[in-house]
Amino acid sequence: MSTLKFRIRIFFKYKDLLIELIKRDIKLKYRRSLLGYVWSVLNPLLIMIVMTVVFSAMFKRDIENYPIYLLTGRTLFEFMRSGTQSGLKSVQHNAPLLKKTYIPKYIFTIAKVSSIFIDTVFSMGAFFIVMIATRSPFYIQLLYLPVILFQTYLFTLGLSFYLAEMNVFFRDIEYIYHAVCTAWMYLSALFYPLEQLPHLLQVFVKTLNPMYYYIAQFRDIALYGRMPGMRLVVGGWIWAIAMMVFGLFMFQKNKDRFVLYL
Repeated sequence: MSTLKFRIRIFFKYKDLLIELIKRDIKLKYRRSLLGYVWSVLNPLLIMIVMTVVFSAMFKRDIENYPIYLLTGRTLFEFMRSGTQSGLKSVQHNAPLLKKTYIPKYIFTIAKVSSIFIDTVFSMGAFFIVMIATRSPFYIQLLYLPVILFQTYLFTLGLSFYLAEMNVFFRDIEYIYHAVCTAWMYLSALFYPLEQLPHLLQVFVKTLNPMYYYIAQFRDIALYGRMPGMRLVVGGWIWAIAMMVFGLFMFQKNKDRFVLYL
């Protein structure tokens, strides 16, 4: 317990640095940008319009309100993808600072994922604009959305800890993970109905694809106005907590060796 208290005290000691790192990452993303933070809303809207034009003709008979179906899946997956890809390089990119002074190494990973998360929250404006444009009902169940976002955040942060730790020792992890993300995207039913997959592949996705739990929950509350089933809710928490514990454990276990490889 004393060790846990010590780590919590260290975290709060550096909370101001964490906040400044998050602010820096957000400002750098939109530096010298004509529209600034408006891109958080405009970018997902433009991509959604293009993908809707391309894919809606293929799936419009199978999917009701295709723009919302597409945006619910893509919003969560893009946060996970962008968060983990940024978190993966968080320790490596701060190597000069880590070699000069003591800073908890996990601070940089948390900052990267948190800045992407804040950007994702801004981008939710695009989701509500599309809901209004498509005259979708605003179900009371949408109040559950922060819980889904938090589950996805925990999962993404845990995976980022593990990837950041691995990337210190094996620099080709970045390229391997990029390929994994591409396959992961196609197995997450972002733009097609899951029922079009073979039965065994459906079982695989519904059981072993963590993003399925978060995307399916989001679609339940946004498209169908119902609370997610217990299997989705419990499964989402299990994946989030398990990945957070595993990722942080691996990161903490190997953090003292980072300086030898940076």
